Amino acid sequence: MSTLPAAFFPPTTPPLYSRPDFGPDFQWGVSTAAYQIEGSWNAEEKGWSIWDAFVRGRRAIKGRETADVACDFYQRWPSDLDLMQQLGIPNFRFSAAWSRVLPAGTGPVNPKGLDFYDRLVDGCLARGITPWLTVYHWDLPLALQQQGGWTNRAVVGWLVDYAQVLARRLGDRVQHWMVLNEPMVFTGAGHLLGIHAPGRRSLGAFLAATHHATLAQAKGGRALRAALPASAQIGTTFSCSYLTPWRAGLPRDERATRRADAILNRLFVEPTLGLGYPTAEAPLLNRLERYMQPGDEERLPFAFDFWGVQNYTREVVRHSPYVPLLWANLVGAARRGVPYTQMGWEVFPESLYHMLRQFSAYPQAPRLLVTENGAAFPDIVTSDKQVHDVARQAYLQACIGQVLRARRDGVPVEGYFAWSFTDNFEWAEGYEPRFGLVHIDYATQQRIVKDSGWWYQQLLAGEAVATAPTFSSAAEQPSIY
Repeated sequence: MSTLPAAFFPPTTPPLYSRPDFGPDFQWGVSTAAYQIEGSWNAEEKGWSIWDAFVRGRRAIKGRETADVACDFYQRWPSDLDLMQQLGIPNFRFSAAWSRVLPAGTGPVNPKGLDFYDRLVDGCLARGITPWLTVYHWDLPLALQQQGGWTNRAVVGWLVDYAQVLARRLGDRVQHWMVLNEPMVFTGAGHLLGIHAPGRRSLGAFLAATHHATLAQAKGGRALRAALPASAQIGTTFSCSYLTPWRAGLPRDERATRRADAILNRLFVEPTLGLGYPTAEAPLLNRLERYMQPGDEERLPFAFDFWGVQNYTREVVRHSPYVPLLWANLVGAARRGVPYTQMGWEVFPESLYHMLRQFSAYPQAPRLLVTENGAAFPDIVTSDKQVHDVARQAYLQACIGQVLRARRDGVPVEGYFAWSFTDNFEWAEGYEPRFGLVHIDYATQQRIVKDSGWWYQQLLAGEAVATAPTFSSAAEQPSIY
């Protein structure tokens, strides 16, 4: 009898747990994003977003796929919420599509677009599901990109105005808000690497977008604080990966790891705490000064009620003379010969524990919630319409065990949201990677709850404890290993 690789269940992971171990106030849920699930890309007067344009670019997306239909959530949301209710999921994190609410990014509101989110919020509440709303999840209106987008300082005011529109309409019922989703990703992948919308490949564009996003997350937080009831909880989310050196003890690899950590894990976090940008470890960030105006250092901090921690893997870093300014490179999981997912990300649940510890180590850190965590593995639909996603279930079990480990070590982590409720459009990777607890046949839009989804239901019902799944033979182990 063979089992999953040890990386799924490191020795420090609690071998057994159940929902009561996390306490009665721990928040459980699932996360999604508007562009990845809604479809109806130009329905009911919705404007173009940068992703609507980007997916139509030459070779931008694997398979030249688009999210024009995606999961058809815009039309199918009532039945999807019914399924969420059936699974006993108490919290639903979703985002609003900026160009659905404000087709030109600013100016007149699209009543039909705002009405959709009004109905969605009411639909959640009617089913006993608490809505958690992300203001911005990467889908900037194209009209604003044509004015410079995140490289134009005016984007800070545009974001604030948009957040206020949402707050005025939904703030009487939505208590949990997040300003930005993973600014490191939409600035880095979208403005430096060019693999996400808007497809820029410019250090200057990245630095300008970085500073403006950092200003926007703070000013957006202040705007929501002013517009929402005092009981509202305001947060923002950060992508993160536990970083280790390729060769432990080699000074140049360890220095490279610290530089990478400053960029990938600290760049957007520390300004919110009044610590400024981490320039000491990453001198490259001194170039941000050219985009700063007098008084900006005082504008960057904001006391969020919570941070959303979003973790999928660890990264191994080595010194590289071929990456100017950063002088560091990531050593991929395949090269290292370790288990990895469809995204090429190492299977390393302990990364979540280490990042919860790292973020909680700031004396000023607020409460933490894991607002995204999951894994993409190939799905096989059996003849009787089931998906036995053993690898995904094992990964989620292990990661949730790491959250419990962190709580027992005193980390103020108060929630866990799985990514994602359903399979969805995975940005530049198209529809191939599947992260969902629920499988979607995109040709028919049929939903099939995977074994991981049924397991999550059992966990939330307090009926299940997590144990390592086993295989009857080595041949049954997922081929990705």
